[in-house]
Amino acid sequence: MLDAADPIPPDADTVIAFDRVSVIRGGSFLVRSLSWRVELDERWVILGPNGAGKTTVLNLASGRLHPSRGTAWVLGERLGRTDVTELRTRIGLTTGSFAERVPPTERVLDVVVTAAWSVVGRWREAYDPQDEARARRLLGQLGMGALIEREFGTLSEGERKRTQIARALMTDPELMLLDEPTAGLDLGGREDLLARLSELAGDPDAPALVLVTHHVEEIPPGFTHAMLLREGAVVAAGLLGETLTADNLAKTFGLPLIVQRHGDRYAARGA
Repeated sequence: MLDAADPIPPDADTVIAFDRVSVIRGGSFLVRSLSWRVELDERWVILGPNGAGKTTVLNLASGRLHPSRGTAWVLGERLGRTDVTELRTRIGLTTGSFAERVPPTERVLDVVVTAAWSVVGRWREAYDPQDEARARRLLGQLGMGALIEREFGTLSEGERKRTQIARALMTDPELMLLDEPTAGLDLGGREDLLARLSELAGDPDAPALVLVTHHVEEIPPGFTHAMLLREGAVVAAGLLGETLTADNLAKTFGLPLIVQRHGDRYAARGA
């Protein structure tokens, strides 16, 4: 039973609900009084300069960080009042640091299938045939079907990113968080990955998606909403087309900008 002072949980279709959330470290605010809601069928992008608080927000949404102030609900669970180990099994996460943890000799198939046990590096654990079949299917959907026997250390950066996304989808998550998925890719690799993320965004059975990036050019078509951050605070948030204005982006990045839209893609440059 809820205490009378406890906030009311969000409804079942609300994936993330932050109410005046702050994160304070060493007396400094990493995130300040941030309120944000993500619904089940929404695809969000978070933009902002270095130090804006994007990674902090992602760490909150993945249950890897608790707020210093305010209340944060993720998948119906209130952070600080729930078993985050269990919560994390319901969330798919891709980060730039993950590749460093994967043994370079690990088979691509094993990189993905080991997500079923939440481990990195296959050891003696056994997997059901259904697990391997799902891993093969996800890798095939991401253009990695011909490379499942390759060693992870031999892959290109784009191939590693696609393998990580397949792994993040392995447990059929309810929420998927992507931290700068196109970072370090060349133009061809970036466009290939954006096309695949666009397909994922358009799948009605896909989980709610939140993608962090520095660049409007890296927003996949099909994403619906945006949140702009600067110095840990929200500059603007809402529907993508209404939020990605030259004025809002200028406030976010601290310089005059010209924003252009070409179909479902955006570009920005200094005014």
